[in-house]
Amino acid sequence: MKQVVQNYKSGELAVLDVPAPGCKPGGVLVRTAYSLISTGTELMKVSEAGMSMLGKARSRPDQVAKVVQSVATNGVPATYRKVMGKLDSYTPLGYSLCGVVEEVGAGIDDVKAGDLVACAGNEHALHAELNWVPRNLYTPVPDGLAPRHAAFGTVGSIALQGVRQGEPRLGEVALVVGLGLIGQLVVQLLTASGVRVVGADPDPARCELAERLGAAACGDPGSAAVESAVAELTGGHGVDQVYLAAGGGSNQPVELAARLSRDRGRVVDIGKCSLDLPWNAYYEKELDVRFSRSYGPGRYDPEYELEGRDYPIGYVRWTERRNLACFLDLVARGHVDVEPLVSHVADFDDAVETYQGLKDGDLKAVAVLFRYPGHPGQGLEAAAPAVAVPAVSVKPRPVRAATTPVRLAFVGAGNYATSMLLPHLAGRDGVELSAVVTTTALSAANAQRKFGFAAATTDLDAVLGDDRVDAVFVVTRHSSHAELTRRALLSGKAVFVEKPLALTEDELGGVQGAVEESGNDRLQVGFNRRFAPLLREAKERFGHRSGPANLRYLVNAGRLAHGSWYLRQGTEGSRFAGEGGHFIDTASWLLDADPVSVYAVAPSGNEDLQVVLRYPDGSTATLSYVTTGPSGFPKETLDLVADGKALRLDDFVRASVYDGRRRQWVGSRLPKTRDKGQNAELAAFVRAVRTGGPMPVPLRSLVATTAATLAVHRGLASGAPVALERTR
Repeated sequence: MKQVVQNYKSGELAVLDVPAPGCKPGGVLVRTAYSLISTGTELMKVSEAGMSMLGKARSRPDQVAKVVQSVATNGVPATYRKVMGKLDSYTPLGYSLCGVVEEVGAGIDDVKAGDLVACAGNEHALHAELNWVPRNLYTPVPDGLAPRHAAFGTVGSIALQGVRQGEPRLGEVALVVGLGLIGQLVVQLLTASGVRVVGADPDPARCELAERLGAAACGDPGSAAVESAVAELTGGHGVDQVYLAAGGGSNQPVELAARLSRDRGRVVDIGKCSLDLPWNAYYEKELDVRFSRSYGPGRYDPEYELEGRDYPIGYVRWTERRNLACFLDLVARGHVDVEPLVSHVADFDDAVETYQGLKDGDLKAVAVLFRYPGHPGQGLEAAAPAVAVPAVSVKPRPVRAATTPVRLAFVGAGNYATSMLLPHLAGRDGVELSAVVTTTALSAANAQRKFGFAAATTDLDAVLGDDRVDAVFVVTRHSSHAELTRRALLSGKAVFVEKPLALTEDELGGVQGAVEESGNDRLQVGFNRRFAPLLREAKERFGHRSGPANLRYLVNAGRLAHGSWYLRQGTEGSRFAGEGGHFIDTASWLLDADPVSVYAVAPSGNEDLQVVLRYPDGSTATLSYVTTGPSGFPKETLDLVADGKALRLDDFVRASVYDGRRRQWVGSRLPKTRDKGQNAELAAFVRAVRTGGPMPVPLRSLVATTAATLAVHRGLASGAPVALERTR
């Protein structure tokens, strides 16, 4: 299928051929009829992409702060790879469309194939021929409403949520600053609510359009006409509400709002304009400043948007989806007219030229629609049949010739895969990147372009059934690791799965069951720290020990950003379940044994943990996993003491070993690049697949580490140590 994309580093716009998305449970696959260009939000994104690196930094200081923090935690090279990987990737455009349901996922019963729906979301309602849309981000289109008008649904919801935040009442007077697409819709919604509206915009054509659509008067923000109209309509008291629907860096909108508001008026920010509030003006009138968050309640909540968990109507009357349905109803009943806002309709194949015309100013428009081939009335293609999962029988794999490359497939191509794994594999001698599989088409296309995969697809079954693929990398979200690993093992592939291997004992048992059923134990989990060159040398310098050891491992994990998918404990497990295996594996490798018991305690109110691991020879490892530490403190520090010797690791930058004769070894006195072992780990995995030799970490150890990680939360619940039984 085709999709409009942009490279944020170069600014390049393209209509790209990408794999079609699959139809997942909890949503529908929609073939687009019309999608709407948001001439404000999208053009701002397009303009930012065309800036220099310094310009991009100035426009997004929030992202610059994240980069600085990443440098402090991960070092310059790793941060550079991560940032450049994000910048030099195709990103999607679009967030408002109308289309026809082509396929219905499991659990969906409110629409069927062939129904017309309006869709929302900057990850799900893209300028693309096909989109997978979760339950709460689509709504059926009312009978009789034209698809081109229904494509305004998302943008209309933004305007509607802004008006709701202003709490307009019959007979009030409002000022709308900025008469672009959102401003024109706000004018109509306020007029439909019985509010008289004054509009302000420097463009005379937009002022004239707003007056035709119901505004009492409009004019340039700096003109006397706007102030005169407000004085006449309000008896000199000032407007009851001001809606800021303007963009740009000028502070004029907020100053105008203060000047023309009545005492204790309401100011609602809908757009993205400068908000340097003049303190005296806002204080003296005690103005109520409010923000409108996009489409309404549910926005940015992954449980609502992705998992389909609705908010009870008794507590949240107007959610994101209900706003979408409400706006479509207003258009269908004639209370809002979007046809006068349509400045241009372009064929989807002409998307690049259309964006360029808007950016250069050659195309003057309030709203632009893309019209897609095969839209309703022109014979939509039938829905593709669901692909059944084949029964797989494991066959002995042929002996590999020394000159045959190891063929790898990646399932998932997120940040970790593209910044920490694929750069070490792309171009490696004896390795062929055969296929990349993702649930979103664009991420697969990005990975194919950047790393040279032979194929990009959303069809996992085809890859697992391909005898030419030797090994599968599972680099998806945590909740899918165990099932994908199980399926790949049953298909006879060697498997590299990022941590965690499993989130529950049942999932771990399922992986072990797949090994027993297939006889395929070619499994590696991404426990990379045991492969870090600095730590390996330190262990060698420490040497053999005869007595039990004490190990202390402090992990300053830090706080997660709001909205991080790591916070979705209901589906992705706890944060420790996700990454704690890293640290348990490192301790077990240093102590040359697997733990026999786990004891865990945690203070209330945060995710900090104290975990004590006991080993067969009496050694103990104390793991302090903290999320409340300072951001500038090193992430990982480790001390190992035994037989009168001590080993210290300082965040994979410096290591030292001391013995009883006062001799010492210091790995580095100068900070250098943090190498946490990914490259060596991948080299060992590829070598094992090529030669058929033992996997880098024994399966017994992988299972024991995973079982110990899961036992931490069992121990927290019971308040007692958890004994670890010998695993199969």
